[in-house]
Amino acid sequence: MKTYNRNSAIEYARKWALGANPQYYHFSGIGGDCTNFISQCLLAGGGLMNYDRYYGWFYDSVLSRSPSWTSVEYLKRFLLRSGGVGPIGELSSINRLVEGDIIQLRQNPTHFNHTVIISRINRGRIYVCAHSNDALDKPLDEYFYNELQGIHIKGIEV
Repeated sequence: MKTYNRNSAIEYARKWALGANPQYYHFSGIGGDCTNFISQCLLAGGGLMNYDRYYGWFYDSVLSRSPSWTSVEYLKRFLLRSGGVGPIGELSSINRLVEGDIIQLRQNPTHFNHTVIISRINRGRIYVCAHSNDALDKPLDEYFYNELQGIHIKGIEV
């Protein structure tokens, strides 16, 4: 396993938090861009794409991408898997997360529907970057949500 470069992921998040990288399709009009943005951040942190057609994590174009690249639930499943190339994570309580980790929010009654990346922690207050409702270093406590799940990024499987 190689090291996840948290600084690179956060630098990418801050650079593109309020705009779209033209190398990627922006999904805001068709379901939201949050997980697409987080996948880009994870890739910037050293993530290797996994081209398994059904269980992988990759983006070549809007028509050639894995479900885990753009779906909140499928990204979680991919990160929590065992084995295979790409970023790997573990569920973690919010107070144990560090900068560069991700948080998923359940803002409706049935399922988690938003993904953000921790860009800064200052005196215990968590700040995040996100897409869909673009945010640059927005305090997590300013979001509405019913439940949170934290995913600590352990490293990159090679």
